[in-house]
Amino acid sequence: MTNRERAILAVTALKKEYPNAECSLIYSDPIQMLIATRLSAQCTDSRVNSVTPALFKRFPTVYDFANADVSEVEEYICPCGLYKTKAKDIVNMCKEIIQRYNGTVPDTIEELTTLPGVGRKTANLVVGDIYSKPSVVVDTHFIRITARLGFHNTKDPFKIEQIMKKILPENESSDFCHRVVIHGRAVCNAREPKCDKCCMIGFCEYGKNFSNSNKKDD
Repeated sequence: MTNRERAILAVTALKKEYPNAECSLIYSDPIQMLIATRLSAQCTDSRVNSVTPALFKRFPTVYDFANADVSEVEEYICPCGLYKTKAKDIVNMCKEIIQRYNGTVPDTIEELTTLPGVGRKTANLVVGDIYSKPSVVVDTHFIRITARLGFHNTKDPFKIEQIMKKILPENESSDFCHRVVIHGRAVCNAREPKCDKCCMIGFCEYGKNFSNSNKKDD
């Protein structure tokens, strides 16, 4: 089986298992998504979602954030951790979006990653969810599960992104990433993956070891 064939099987299996593929961060426009994603670094999405309603009410537009006092932004986002760095990045990225892009969040990974605090993970999420372009969001769940499936043996996010871009159907790649995260939380966790409950065990390299072990026990 080729990696392309396995990728299509994975897309199909996860699509059936998790029909609704959505980002778990709550937002109502591109700038809110960009900021929420920045806040999610080393922080849970649920924690971010508990902070952003008050934050976005206080600073409803990119212009409000650009003119904000960094210390005030810090107060709102403190529960998210690394709040001093994140607050500074948020204010500065909004200033640059106004200066360079007339207040509109750019729609390419190349442009997004020039903004303060924006890495490829954040850029891919924005490009995929906001602008519906092919994207591969590489987080810890994605690294773990794609390795277990047998697509790679690296932990380098950029290399994984490039590998998966070549084999995932473009129109499915963004939703596939969301489904992988859901699957990683529910079934294929880091310490004790529930292989017996996995919809991909039939073609997963890691799952083969589980199946073979069970056969020996029988």
